[in-house]
Amino acid sequence: MDWAHYAQQMAAMGRDLLAQDSVEATLEHITASATDLVAGCDMAGILVLRGSRAQTLAPTDEFVVASDRLQEKLGEGPCFDAARRGQPERAFRVADLTRQQPRWPAYAPWAREQGMGSMMGFLLFTEDEDLGALNLYSHEAGAFTQDSETAGWLLASHAAIAFASAREHAQMEQAVATRHIIGEAMGILMGAHHLTEDQAFDVLRGHSQQHNMKLREVARLLCERGKLA
Repeated sequence: MDWAHYAQQMAAMGRDLLAQDSVEATLEHITASATDLVAGCDMAGILVLRGSRAQTLAPTDEFVVASDRLQEKLGEGPCFDAARRGQPERAFRVADLTRQQPRWPAYAPWAREQGMGSMMGFLLFTEDEDLGALNLYSHEAGAFTQDSETAGWLLASHAAIAFASAREHAQMEQAVATRHIIGEAMGILMGAHHLTEDQAFDVLRGHSQQHNMKLREVARLLCERGKLA
């Protein structure tokens, strides 16, 4: 493998990742890059686990979604193991799914029937948290070599940083938007009912608690309707 050329590709990808304008676009760029830059990779997706619940992000093929859903249903599978038990800076590599896989007695036969030959999973992590797993699939058994694993690990390292950065940026934007709409709603209440800022906020918070609604949603509806429902 021409590592000098690969390093140039990774540098360009890293710049492109940070230039994306949303979390979704960032993740889609990550999985698309996996199929372009990792030898043997036919499809890719990001699996995020919340307890036993699975969420598939930026899949490049419908197989990825079906695979994750089945693993969620069965409670077993290589992608689940990559997300739960994956080790930082090491790939979770399954060289040959066409052979018997005692670890996944229900999942492996299904994967073979779907034409899957091998897979790799990489834990996406920062110093603060685990973000999920980047999972790569190949139709060919033995498709992923040591070079593939190294390339995938480098990609996953860039991906984790970009994922965390994009999510943090989105959270900050949402927080600013929330403060703005709550402030607008408070202004409506203050003008209509001659309330102080504290009184207006208490009205919004009370309505939120009484109707089991998020404060942002209460504020949004007030701004749209000009009054509380």
